[in-house]
Amino acid sequence: MTMNPINSTSVRVTRRFTMALFAALAVVGTACGTTDAEGPLQPSGPQGRVRFVNMITDTTRGRVNAILESLPFGVNLTYTQSTPSSLAAPNTAFYAAVLSGSRALVLKRTADTNTTVATINFTVTASQDRTVYAIGGASGTAVTAFQTVDDNALPASGQARVRVVHLSPTAGAVDIFVTAVGADLATATPTLANVAYQTASSYLPLAAGTYQVRVVPAGTAAASRAGAVAINVASLAITAGTGRTIVAADNNVGGAPLRAFVLSDQ
Repeated sequence: MTMNPINSTSVRVTRRFTMALFAALAVVGTACGTTDAEGPLQPSGPQGRVRFVNMITDTTRGRVNAILESLPFGVNLTYTQSTPSSLAAPNTAFYAAVLSGSRALVLKRTADTNTTVATINFTVTASQDRTVYAIGGASGTAVTAFQTVDDNALPASGQARVRVVHLSPTAGAVDIFVTAVGADLATATPTLANVAYQTASSYLPLAAGTYQVRVVPAGTAAASRAGAVAINVASLAITAGTGRTIVAADNNVGGAPLRAFVLSDQ
């Protein structure tokens, strides 16, 4: 993958809590140990921050509850939803504080919590932000994980930091253009070239403003790009001082039409 510059808590387990906590999202938010709601599970030792994103392409198994070491971490998460940001206010931090060490996230069907969809193992590193994506599941295939380490350093003055995570198996390798709205793709240089499936770019500096994000098959001839756009984010407003992750994805049952969604990192 090549890049070109852009112009212009632990969740420390408390076994006394029971799974009845699922009954109230407000309690769920406290259990997650978000930065907005201190509670008995707020980590007191070395900790990192964790975000979970549901990208399961299966309508039967795709709506899930996320359980982090026997404690609620997210409830009734549909396709592209993340936790803890999907929780009811004020528990809307982008990440949850989790004690460092080896962790296990169990995904269960919301409609039948006796059914385990997947178990995802990951390691929390002190002072590190991590996003865990649950991917796959179309046509009964296995649900697996893709993980990123999120560098949430503050942008330079007047700038934002943007990256792209390619999680559309249908798209294959792609060229990604982040341009002024309506810019001619025939004369544009790919912002990210030949990006493979399950690849996360580094964070790219971007001046505050409004942009268009388009994705075409890798190597598409310049004159053919406009007619080959597989994903089009027609207008994306970027504010100075923020961090954003643009995720390229299949639709909620897998395959086309492809789509993109944006995660707020900071």
